[in-house]
Amino acid sequence: MADAVATLTVRQQAFVPIAAFAAAGDIGRLGAALECGLDAGLTVSDAREVLVQLYAYAGFPRSLNALGEMMKVLQARRQRGIQDAPGSAPSRPIPKGDALLAAGTANQTALSGGPVEGPLFEFAPMANEYLRAHLFGDIFERDNLDWQSRELATLGMLSALPGAEAQLQAHMRIGMNVGLTASQLRQVADVLADRVDADAAARAREALQRHLATLAPSSAKK
Repeated sequence: MADAVATLTVRQQAFVPIAAFAAAGDIGRLGAALECGLDAGLTVSDAREVLVQLYAYAGFPRSLNALGEMMKVLQARRQRGIQDAPGSAPSRPIPKGDALLAAGTANQTALSGGPVEGPLFEFAPMANEYLRAHLFGDIFERDNLDWQSRELATLGMLSALPGAEAQLQAHMRIGMNVGLTASQLRQVADVLADRVDADAAARAREALQRHLATLAPSSAKK
């Protein structure tokens, strides 16, 4: 795909600052980003899904604070006569118990491009079980937000968190696994530079460069 074609839509771009400000706990700027995102075509469920997913990367306190801010933004917009599209609920029930763990494991494998194993999860196997059941199961089984959008949000979150560079690089790989191109991932860094801050953009660019260095030259140019 040529670079001229491989660009993020306005809607896709909107996920990035919302996720970054929410992860950073910058509630003041989050409100403005939510306004812009809703104006750009995000539904209520689109934005809400991102802010719920945030708990897996930045913890429940920031997730809950961000959801509270979103409620205020929506109320203010209703008072101004703006009726935001509600979006949709998941199309199927979320599995429970062993079925949830199995679904989450399958999702993790598909997103990562292979089974996720290694010394870290041998040392703390429950950590991977929680990832599979909660993040890749409970969250990624919710199909009312597509995986590309969830990964764009994840990249925004991790770019805003100093010290999460290894995870950010891993999600650059996952972003490409779900169909985002190198050009689109470079645009994520551009959006961060324009709308969030230079440090977050630098972390994104460096993580992408590290990932692309592991690929064949032809893949890195797409």
